[in-house]
Amino acid sequence: MLRLMTALFLLASPASAQDQAGTFDYYVMSLSWSANWCALEGDARQSPQCDDTTENGWILHGLWPQYEQGYPANCRTTLRPPSRSQTSEMADIMGSSGLAWYQWNKHGVCSGMDPVDYYALSREAYSRINRPEVFRKLSKTVTLPTSLIEQAFVKDNADLTPDGVTVTCKAGYIQEARICLTRDLEFRACGRDAVRDCTLTNAQFDPMR
Repeated sequence: MLRLMTALFLLASPASAQDQAGTFDYYVMSLSWSANWCALEGDARQSPQCDDTTENGWILHGLWPQYEQGYPANCRTTLRPPSRSQTSEMADIMGSSGLAWYQWNKHGVCSGMDPVDYYALSREAYSRINRPEVFRKLSKTVTLPTSLIEQAFVKDNADLTPDGVTVTCKAGYIQEARICLTRDLEFRACGRDAVRDCTLTNAQFDPMR
């Protein structure tokens, strides 16, 4: 019986056994369109990200370590967690300090870096992406296929190819643009399981607030 229980445990938890901090293949950088997130969730939470004075467009949802198949999360670490000032300093590109804290605890701990270096790398990754200005110029809500979002990112970023970006949707809204990067922050193709292309032909896209 003991041998059977041990075998079942090993079969049930292969992912947790491999989630070692610093051991991964590439990154997925997730960019969230702030106005849509606010309409879906943020307004109900009274998030500071949704204040009309913020003028948030594509914000950094997170920089996620990724395996070629699957991804690590909640890795064990002996590093000190980020301070309040460190998470607050990320609010300008992440919308809120709370998101910066959450992303460190779920994904940053798997990077093998301390919070200072992880946040610095996240900021560097965000700065390397040209976020299409056309979406910031919208004056009213529109509906469009998610392929147009993908095409705009590919057009505005040299060396980014269609297989290196995936666009997601949620509850009828455009949700995120996810861009795959090497560990050196160069564009690369996304792993098959990382592709989450939305198939809606008419997804809602709200103008920037």
